[in-house]
Amino acid sequence: MNEDLRRDIRQAEARSQYDTQCKRVLAHKVILAWIVRYTMSEFSSLSLEEIQDCIENPEISTVEVEPDIHRREKRSEKITGLTTESTLPGEGRITYDIYFSLSLPGKNECRRIYVNVEAQKKYNPGYQILSRGVYYTSRMISSQRGTEFSDSDYDKLKKVCSIWLCLNAPAEIGNAISEFSLTKHDVLPGIPDVRSAYDKISIILVALNEKKDSLNELTGMLNVLFSMTMPAETKLNILEQRYHMDLAPDLKGEVNVMCNLGDLAIDLGYEKGRAQGLKQGLEQGLEQGLQEGIEQGVRSGQDDLILSMLRNHISPEDISHMTNLPLERIQRAAKAGI
Repeated sequence: MNEDLRRDIRQAEARSQYDTQCKRVLAHKVILAWIVRYTMSEFSSLSLEEIQDCIENPEISTVEVEPDIHRREKRSEKITGLTTESTLPGEGRITYDIYFSLSLPGKNECRRIYVNVEAQKKYNPGYQILSRGVYYTSRMISSQRGTEFSDSDYDKLKKVCSIWLCLNAPAEIGNAISEFSLTKHDVLPGIPDVRSAYDKISIILVALNEKKDSLNELTGMLNVLFSMTMPAETKLNILEQRYHMDLAPDLKGEVNVMCNLGDLAIDLGYEKGRAQGLKQGLEQGLEQGLQEGIEQGVRSGQDDLILSMLRNHISPEDISHMTNLPLERIQRAAKAGI
């Protein structure tokens, strides 16, 4: 087999495994609790520990929309059913990245909200993500017939929320969070506003850009978690020290796997680019220029890592301790990046 083809196949497999591993990391309750607290108003006053207790496990593995789709299972520290499917006659099948339910105790009854979390590598995948969110929430609503309500008992319909984590947002957007939901608009006033009757759908877009500064806790944490420049140990240190996250051993292990898979995909891409560059360099007699280019790329990658950590308000001294880079090197990068 052609070596270029071998490399492309290995790179595609590495990226696929990396995407899957990202979902495994996201599925931990400690991570989901952060996302819920900073995006869903119903839970903003609760502590992260209280929100973790509200997270209930859905049916595990492949799930079709049938009456027992929302059967509860024993609680664990991780949502293990990562790939849930929604099937309706004549409509085909869609797959959710992460799908779970939240229980919010009220005065008279326990309110339940169904939540879907999606991770998008591209902010502009060729269509409006919001439109896809409308489709997903519509399916989450329609799937409740025969499970949450039957016949015409529509008042038992539960609210649904689709949260989209959009990585690599363009610079003009940077780090941002927006919610889209149903509201009442009076064309001719007079009809009472019964919000509980129509507050059933929420679509939340979370734009992430590691290179842009953000004081928001959620976007800061997620930029660290999904950073393609930070080593696993650095990520874990920041999550524990800056964001005070109590990371279980299994989550630490999965973050390590995610980082290793990301490094592998990057290395394979670097290997391919280096091979092409070497061929071109040899043809043009520019071996020295190639080496200088590689060294410059390493320095540039280190600069990106330093600036990303500084944006998360980590001191130069702590960065030096975490990365083993000289303090002078960090100070130079910080000055150049300002």
